[in-house]
Amino acid sequence: MQTEIARSSTPTQATQPQVLADGSRPTRAEASRREAPDVLGNMFIGIAGMIGAGKSTLAAALGTHLGIDCYYEPVEDNEYLEDFYRDTARTSFAMQVYLLNRRFQQHQEIIWRGRSAVQDRTIYEDSIFAKMLAKTGLMDERDYRTYVDLFRNMSNFMCKPSVIIFLDVSPEASAARIRARSRDVESKIELGYLQALYEGYQEFIAGISKVIPVIRVDYERFATAEEMAAVIQREYMDASFLRQVTRFDPAR
Repeated sequence: MQTEIARSSTPTQATQPQVLADGSRPTRAEASRREAPDVLGNMFIGIAGMIGAGKSTLAAALGTHLGIDCYYEPVEDNEYLEDFYRDTARTSFAMQVYLLNRRFQQHQEIIWRGRSAVQDRTIYEDSIFAKMLAKTGLMDERDYRTYVDLFRNMSNFMCKPSVIIFLDVSPEASAARIRARSRDVESKIELGYLQALYEGYQEFIAGISKVIPVIRVDYERFATAEEMAAVIQREYMDASFLRQVTRFDPAR
């Protein structure tokens, strides 16, 4: 089920291990150190969207407003990123496995901590990039099959997010925002790549919404954190979701 927003499964708590994964610690704004009123219950919120869609901005705003843990996409310390954009075909498989591993660390830590959290880009979205790379010949078909098998095996140990917020941004808007933030490693991203990525996201949302509630947000009419918190509360708490499918298949 997708909920369209024109303006703008609670996870099971597992036993926390003694040592948490390095490099995936959450952040909390100083103003929100004290516990905020638990208006949403114990929620795991995933933010999904194109490159430059504003995932980090919304995740930070929700984390501060709700006083919950915020997990960001591994970008600055991604040792494969520069090589990936320089020679995509050679490094595509290594890049996708690296991202899958890092996001799995984050995903599991959210569950282990047993606290409400928001995550900037979900582990499920990695499958969009891997599938697109395979379709365009930038990832070997054998490597893609290995990636899908790895994802499926890892998914046996993953509790699904309570809700995914999808920031729906056009390829053209994505390209403009990439240029505006001027990251050197992203300077070679072409519009054709973003158009293919956008198509992949539409397929992804159609599939993941059968498994996890999705709130689709029109970024051109972006809401404030306060409005988004109210939307999440209303759409998640008031809706009843009956799921026939229990696992997301990245190959479909």
